[in-house]
Amino acid sequence: MSFEAINPQDVERLLKSGEKLNIIDVRENDEVSQGMIPGAKHIPLGEVASRLNELDQTKEYIMVCRSGKRSEKACNVLSANHFKVKNMSGGMMNWDGQTI
Repeated sequence: MSFEAINPQDVERLLKSGEKLNIIDVRENDEVSQGMIPGAKHIPLGEVASRLNELDQTKEYIMVCRSGKRSEKACNVLSANHFKVKNMSGGMMNWDGQTI
């Protein structure tokens, strides 16, 4: 199981350039209510394994949490199930971009 990291600045730059990214926010509901990256899908970490059927194995996903630890766990689950994933290093604590 292996996956790459992507820093929040690169994610923001790709979004601003108009690239369609598949971002999954694995934080809890109360955290997500404080702001999410526009276009991100919310799947709490505890539900990731049971909601794999909502994801497309032909796409690459960028996993996001508060600091990068839970999203790393989510990356392990997805990569073990043959998904292409990247972990947003530093999580939302390092995100300076727009939130909704």
